[in-house]
Amino acid sequence: MQQRMTRVVLATDHAGYVLKEAIKAHLIEEGLDVIDEGTFSEEPVDYPAMIRKGCAVVLEQGIPGIVFGGSGIGESIAANKVRGIRAARCCTVEDAKLSRQHNDANVLSLGGRILEPDLARKMVDAFLATEFEGGRHAVRVNDLE
Repeated sequence: MQQRMTRVVLATDHAGYVLKEAIKAHLIEEGLDVIDEGTFSEEPVDYPAMIRKGCAVVLEQGIPGIVFGGSGIGESIAANKVRGIRAARCCTVEDAKLSRQHNDANVLSLGGRILEPDLARKMVDAFLATEFEGGRHAVRVNDLE
């Protein structure tokens, strides 16, 4: 895995817990420093609070985040409510690349009930390895703020 990132923060609700744990193990194996903001079991929790915790670390430390839920949709909505976060709910490796290349996404949102772990690992690798192209895309991203 080729990436410039050395640290990443993870946050999930109960529905994304199993996928979070698989991705966490993968990232640690790849030598990344993982900050896990929870949740730490499949006991039901409300996702907005969990996602806000992860997003706070993204902003405080200037590192990427990966959030998880059942579908990843609610989690991306919650993340995008935090000023300074650009979260992309992705379902393909191409989605993950383009979210970085064209949108400078700083949070990847994944669905634990819809993605197989192997595909999710490839998406995470692509997200972390892809640089923002800037240029014409920078004007658009700046307009979002």
